[in-house]
Amino acid sequence: MQWAKGLTALNLAIPIYSFIHGIGLMLGMGGATRYAILKSQGEKQRADRNFTNTIWLAAVSAALFMLAGIFLSGWITRLMGADAEVFAMTDTYLRVLLLFSPAFVMNEVLVCFVRNDGSPKLSMAGMVVGSLSNIFMDYILIFPMGLGILGAVLATGTAPVISMGILSLHFFKKKNQFHFVKGKLEMAQQALALGVPSLVSEVSTGIVMIIFNGIILGLRGNVGVAAYGIIANLSLVIVAIYTGVAQGMQPLVSRAYGKNERKGERSLLRYAMVAVAGISCAAYAGVLFGADFIVRVFNSEGNTELQGIANVGMRIYFMGVFFMGVNIVLAVYFTSREKVAPAYVISLLRGIVAIVPAAFLLSSLWGMAGAWMAAPVTEGMVAVFGIASGLLEILRKK
Repeated sequence: MQWAKGLTALNLAIPIYSFIHGIGLMLGMGGATRYAILKSQGEKQRADRNFTNTIWLAAVSAALFMLAGIFLSGWITRLMGADAEVFAMTDTYLRVLLLFSPAFVMNEVLVCFVRNDGSPKLSMAGMVVGSLSNIFMDYILIFPMGLGILGAVLATGTAPVISMGILSLHFFKKKNQFHFVKGKLEMAQQALALGVPSLVSEVSTGIVMIIFNGIILGLRGNVGVAAYGIIANLSLVIVAIYTGVAQGMQPLVSRAYGKNERKGERSLLRYAMVAVAGISCAAYAGVLFGADFIVRVFNSEGNTELQGIANVGMRIYFMGVFFMGVNIVLAVYFTSREKVAPAYVISLLRGIVAIVPAAFLLSSLWGMAGAWMAAPVTEGMVAVFGIASGLLEILRKK
């Protein structure tokens, strides 16, 4: 049962990563989107001021997370619902994760700014190498070195450090156009406002995971949470791919918006939608036909209860991928054009407002099957709203 306990501890700790990641994305996406718009309008000094403020805010946020790791990790572990069986594992993961928060936050900011400063290939290289190093170090630290949950979190924490090492090369390039400037720290409300949808989406993901963990603990105990841990981790990978498509679209849309090129904006949105549609079909086919194999990779101890719960859960839960990519792309598209209201609504609905009531209602009606259904039902409803908002925006421009 050691693997099941590790999966349970990991899933109880992941929501805190969502909060850290959310702050990094809010600052990175908001600051970089505003930077791209200002740069396309020839406002070089204001663009540099925006970059400087974003870095300072990221440093302050990271310091607060580090202090929480030093002084509050045990309290947070209990708050996440860890029982005596998994408390030590969860506390270890949380403490180290929070101590690495400066790397997580700064990496998100640099990825966004480098991409918006004309170096999308370098930005992608940083993300890909960082992610691959995480996988490689996971294996080395967990298996040959036998560090268990500590090895897993050390691998996760080191990955953004490696990514930042690659991204830092941008500072030595001639094409680098963002620089630190002197002056007092400002809150940069407009840039923060543009990043709030990303924050809401990530933080809501963490809150929803806490709620799902509580519901599933009541239905199937720690084994059920371990099964949800497999699904949640796979979901994070798929969401990351959709987010990559959306973030790749963002600087291009922001640049077109700054130059008032409406036709170009719509073409970019169409390309992104086609891309996520193809990814969704491939992802669900993989889940539909490969669920048993995927679960066995995580379930190395051959726990039959865990295998059964996760097999069924994956096939139901991931029906939502057909709508998930649409919602992520639309939220970033609206943000890229400084249309924050529909982006807020999409992020809030899919993040917490719709999915939480759906989870409680459907799980009370159909147990675990109902809990798995909450995500696809919510994503489908939100997609209808997002597409309708996009069509209305296009009609208004005509």
